[in-house]
Amino acid sequence: MKKFTVAAAFAVLAAPAFADGHASTQGDVANGEEQFNRQCVACHIVADASGEVLAGRNARTGPNLYGVAGRVPGSVEDFRYGDSIVELGETTGLGWTEESMVAYLQDPTGYLREALDDRRARGKMSYQVRDEAVAYDIYAYLAQFEAAE
Repeated sequence: MKKFTVAAAFAVLAAPAFADGHASTQGDVANGEEQFNRQCVACHIVADASGEVLAGRNARTGPNLYGVAGRVPGSVEDFRYGDSIVELGETTGLGWTEESMVAYLQDPTGYLREALDDRRARGKMSYQVRDEAVAYDIYAYLAQFEAAE
C-alpha cells in the first residue's frame, strides 16, 4: 500500500509537467526566465491574444513567442520572417519541438541549412545561445506560455 501511495503522489505531482506535448523534458523554467530576460527581451516579447505582455519589454524585432512551443515556424501573422524559416514551416508543417528549438537557438542559420538541406538558407536571427543547457532552459520557460486552442 505504501508503494502505491508514493507512486500515486508522484503521478499527481508530475502530471502538470507532462500535461501537454510541449513541456520541456530537460529545461529549468526559473533559469529559462532569467536567461530570457538577459538574452531575448531585446528582440522578443511574450504577449497573449489580448495583447497583455507576459514577458519582455514590448520589443518588435523578433516575433511574439507566445505559444511558440508546437507552433509552425514562420507562422505568426503580420510578422515579416526571413524566407528560409517560412519555407521550413511551409514544407514541413511541423511545429517547434524542444529538440528543434534548442538546435535553432544555438545556430539559427545552421539549423535552417540542415533542416532545408540548402546551404544558401539563412536565418534573420543572428543571436546564438551558446550553452545547450541554457537553450533547453529558455525553451522550458517559453513552453509554459501556451496559446489558447
